[in-house]
Amino acid sequence: MRKVELLIPASSLEVLKTAVIFGADAVFIGGEAFSLRANAKNFSNEDMAEGVKFAHEHNVKVYVTANILAHNADLEGARKYFEELKDIKPDALIISDPGIFAIAKEVLPDMEIHISTQANNVNYGTFNFWHGLGAKRVVTGRELSLEEIKEIRAHIPDELEIETFVHGAMCISYSGRCLLSNYMTGRDANQGACTHPCRWKYSVVEEKRPGQYMPVYENERGTYIFNSKDLCMIEHIPELMNAGIDSFKIEGRMKTALYVATVTRTYRMAIDDYLKSEEYYRSRIPFYKEEISKCTYRQYTTGFFFGKPSDDAQVYDSNEYCKEYVYLGMINDVTEDGLAVIEQRNKFCTGDVIEIMKPNGENVAAKVESITNEDGVSQESAPHPKQKLYIKLSDKADKYDILRVKKESEE
Repeated sequence: MRKVELLIPASSLEVLKTAVIFGADAVFIGGEAFSLRANAKNFSNEDMAEGVKFAHEHNVKVYVTANILAHNADLEGARKYFEELKDIKPDALIISDPGIFAIAKEVLPDMEIHISTQANNVNYGTFNFWHGLGAKRVVTGRELSLEEIKEIRAHIPDELEIETFVHGAMCISYSGRCLLSNYMTGRDANQGACTHPCRWKYSVVEEKRPGQYMPVYENERGTYIFNSKDLCMIEHIPELMNAGIDSFKIEGRMKTALYVATVTRTYRMAIDDYLKSEEYYRSRIPFYKEEISKCTYRQYTTGFFFGKPSDDAQVYDSNEYCKEYVYLGMINDVTEDGLAVIEQRNKFCTGDVIEIMKPNGENVAAKVESITNEDGVSQESAPHPKQKLYIKLSDKADKYDILRVKKESEE
């Protein structure tokens, strides 16, 4: 069995630190250019350098995405960008475009290069092609089954690594190459500016009957015909491990620290539990499923891993996320007298019972006994996002713990 890496997305320095503390083996991030998540916060060079330093201090790797499909005007900028990365020293670049690949090999000849899923990697011939050019790792297309991945593993060199998405949003288009956003809004998904029109609601209109919307599916309100459920393979760690995959990749470079903490911790526990005992892992599947549902998601599917998805893999009645918990903030420090220092993200009040989410898997209920702002003034509530607060909790909290609260039922 190959040693498996847990690879986690990070949209910001805060989220990178969360991923590292909650169990990532590696983190992938985007700079302010040449990344397919232009709408994410992304990293300045200064934040990237700090993030790489923090990760390396915790023996975690950092991969930088440069996976746009480049136009002529992008090439010289990419060269300059790679020159800047020399001093930052990430562990690898994630690239999809052959032109960008060639520039990276020229400017950073010793840097590992991983081939993005955007390059449509769905057969062992493609894997061997990239290996021949010097790639260290290739990311499988999401359209592959586990049997196809096993076949790829059997036909490629042992040292060539396979990375596969195991959790997160699914794209309606082939390996993420979509023109809907470009056509409808002028924002190019392959340049990092996708507006996610696959999540929009569609009906049919006959051109001589404007304003008369006819449903595409048996629902009088119309339907979200392209709206895929999210991928989740937490119940299938043994099958993934036995397919010869080297890196389990989580999707979500636009997600919050709470999402990253929840998914990272759950997959970390599942992988480690399986390595101890398959029987023990299987006994804890209900626990993993409960935990993984405490972040935002769109219902779950196993994607293409066990064959072509059926119509059950789509969400037809809504494009809303399921959301059970609200993120309050990460504990940035703990004072000598035991006050938790946070940058608040959502409202909470004195007297509320919240949850301390710990990297080791514990969830500790704690009462908010007091809230004090930077000026030492007590507050009954914390309604202002990004406010620095000192919180007294009824139970012990540690640096980098996550604070969250169960969302109240809307019924």
